[in-house]
Amino acid sequence: MTLDLERPIRNPDTGSAPLMTKRARWLVLLGFVLPGSAQLLAGNRKLGRFGLGATVFMLLFGVLALLGMKFANEFTLTMFTNSLVLLVLQIVIVAYAVLWLVLGFDTLRLTKIVTISPRWRAPIAVLSILLTFVPVLGAGWAAASVGSARGAIGDIFGGGAPAVEPVDGRYNILLLGTDAGVDREGMRPDSISLVSIDAKTGQSAIIGLPRELIDMPFPETSPMYNVYPEGFCVEPNNYQPMEEGGYDCFSTGYLNAVYTEVEVSGSPSYEGLYPNAVAEGSEPGIEATKDAVEGATGLVVQFYVLIDMDGFATLIDALGGVEINVQEQVPVGGREDEDTGEWVDVAWYIEPGLQTLNGENAQWYARSRHGSDRGDYARMDRQRELQAAILAQMNPSNVLMRFQEIAKAGVNLVATDIPESMLGRFVPLAGKAKNFDPVMVQLTPPNVDPEDPDYATIRQLVADGIAAASPVVEESE
Repeated sequence: MTLDLERPIRNPDTGSAPLMTKRARWLVLLGFVLPGSAQLLAGNRKLGRFGLGATVFMLLFGVLALLGMKFANEFTLTMFTNSLVLLVLQIVIVAYAVLWLVLGFDTLRLTKIVTISPRWRAPIAVLSILLTFVPVLGAGWAAASVGSARGAIGDIFGGGAPAVEPVDGRYNILLLGTDAGVDREGMRPDSISLVSIDAKTGQSAIIGLPRELIDMPFPETSPMYNVYPEGFCVEPNNYQPMEEGGYDCFSTGYLNAVYTEVEVSGSPSYEGLYPNAVAEGSEPGIEATKDAVEGATGLVVQFYVLIDMDGFATLIDALGGVEINVQEQVPVGGREDEDTGEWVDVAWYIEPGLQTLNGENAQWYARSRHGSDRGDYARMDRQRELQAAILAQMNPSNVLMRFQEIAKAGVNLVATDIPESMLGRFVPLAGKAKNFDPVMVQLTPPNVDPEDPDYATIRQLVADGIAAASPVVEESE
């Protein structure tokens, strides 16, 4: 009886071409739908059980991952943004791809292709090869993408610091855009923004700080407060100059010079400040800048993200460009004529209207101070506009299609002290943030005079922006 049941599949009549053709079609389709089943029915049962078990494991893993994303989103994302977990996942994908390849070729062998109808031999062989190689190529792409993600996470975030809780229900992240050149001493950010994100809804406020802001007060808990109790570079202070005779700062005293002041001046005043900064993925100069922004805005700055302008251009090219509604003509390159004061020798202009900017043009759009009567403040507006546009284009389909290029660009773009352990919280928040337009708070004239700032007014403007970016709590009747 058993032999009769097995005969059509395991012990077929090889002399019947129609029967062998039908058997071959079924084996190829079964081997694709449920890898291992062809071996279990017609070949090496041990290999079939192993293949089928591996297939069931991968299916269960996929189902659990989907359930995790739905019912335990933060935990699941934390797991899938862990470098070690991604390494294991990459190995599992590669191993299953190799197993699929072995099972696919073994299934083709089991069809006994020389015994089937001649007109079906080529179609069945081609179908078998396609159903073997296409999934393997997909698995190869998936493994490479997981490897790119693992490399990017390790290079950008790294560190095993524990996750932190929001402050007053919000996460506050300092964004520093730098364009350091060979003619610059130290790192001087051209763009300084504080992003405050509601920890539940993802609603955000982007606070733009002018780089020429002066006299920033430091929180009393900051090491810099002991050096500048009256504000950055404000006399009287406890700064120890390299040469006696005054208390002048080494730098300009601007907000964007705090890093240079701490890192480059060589003053004994800064020795030993922020001893744990480097171990935590930061630098003393960046920590001092965080404290200056905290003192100015009244918001606790938890993390920083440093964005390099050259990497910024690479990211935009990886995204396929960024769409911007250009409001006024922006020159690319050029110089100021010493005799007339006019801007001349412009390479080309970014014209008004809806434009898709490549990396180079977007870089100039964010960098240029010319082309507007508001100068540096117009540039601040354009930088915030670009930030919002890039976030809008980081949609799942775009990221998925260009994942490896984006991950590679990210490594060259970003330095941060955000630990891996925070990614499980921040990734879903980034998705929620797309449901809201960020509240923009520009601390610029006429509301704020960077050369004579009123920090009570600044903190009130920030508080109003945070209130506008906070969810409305409905009172129960």
